[in-house]
Amino acid sequence: MTQKPWNLPILKRRIEGVEAMAQRTRDGGAEIVNLLKTSGYYAAGASLAQMAEAIILDKKRLLPCSAHLTGQYGIDDLYIGVPIKLGGNGIEEILEIELTEGELGSLQHSAQTYREGIALLGY
Repeated sequence: MTQKPWNLPILKRRIEGVEAMAQRTRDGGAEIVNLLKTSGYYAAGASLAQMAEAIILDKKRLLPCSAHLTGQYGIDDLYIGVPIKLGGNGIEEILEIELTEGELGSLQHSAQTYREGIALLGY
C-alpha cells in the first residue's frame, strides 16, 4: 500500500504543536478584532472566498472544513471539521492524517459533544 503524502513522517513533524494551533484557532476571532480593530467576520469571509475559489477553479485545495464523516477517524454519520481536498466536485477527499492517541481522543470527544448537542435540539 502506498503511503499517502499527508501520512508521511515529515508532515507529522510539521504539525507538531497542534495544541498551540488549536488554541490559536479558539482565540482567532479575538485576535482578529485586536489586530484589525474590526469584526471577526473578516476571517469567515476570507475562508468562504478561498472555498469558492477552490470549487469554481477546481483547485484541489487542502483546507480544514466541516465534512460528513463515514467512519474516518472512527466517527460515523457526523459533520465535523477535518482536513479535506476541495475542488470542482466539492469535497473530493477527506484526508485522514495520522493522529496521536491523545489527538484522536480529543477529536472523538468533540464528536461526542456535538452529538449530545444535536440530541438536545431534538435531531
